[in-house]
Amino acid sequence: MPVADDLAGARAELAALCRDGLDWRLDPLRAAEAGGRPAAVLVLFGELDAAPARTDRPAVAADLDVLLQRRAATLGHHAGQIAFPGGRIEPTDASPAAAALREAVEETGVDAAGIEVLGELAPVAVPVSNHLVTPVPAWWTRPSRVAAVDHAETVDVFRVPVADLLDPEHRASVAHVRGDATVRTPAFVVDGRVIWGFTGIVLARMFDALGWARPWDTRRLVDPWA
Repeated sequence: MPVADDLAGARAELAALCRDGLDWRLDPLRAAEAGGRPAAVLVLFGELDAAPARTDRPAVAADLDVLLQRRAATLGHHAGQIAFPGGRIEPTDASPAAAALREAVEETGVDAAGIEVLGELAPVAVPVSNHLVTPVPAWWTRPSRVAAVDHAETVDVFRVPVADLLDPEHRASVAHVRGDATVRTPAFVVDGRVIWGFTGIVLARMFDALGWARPWDTRRLVDPWA
């Protein structure tokens, strides 16, 4: 799949990824057929309305960005981590995409009318919180103001240039001890923020599948709580 060098190309490649699918069994967090409470997250890409990427050789359009938020430090699971907007799928939600949109509106105040859902990826098991999470890639057709709506859940909402995430200097790994083994999962370090865990894995695997990733040193370790 060619690397997108403009926004239209990026949108087309994201839509193609949704059609082709992703096999999460290749990852430390593995897809599961059953078990876990269903949830969904919105992986929202669009045209950055602030400063573009600062890297000298962007792997994608310098003004392509993704919406992220920092969770409150008082939450029971994934406290203080950077995450996609999203949450549990309710019985009233028509689909995982509908749930992801609803949660994004509730958490960030984004205008759902300006969002085009591109599809849904296979659900990913997140054992630490006992959830089965469906990533929902989407495109911001009409960007709107966003901010943390409920500070008991979210303390910050921000947009990150994708090219900065893809910069090899901003890539790293986080070491997790699971039983007798140590597992490394991908992370991104941009502007002092460490994006890791479920969010880091989803972004890294999407970038790999899209052909956007550049070679980086997987041996470099970062402490997300430092």
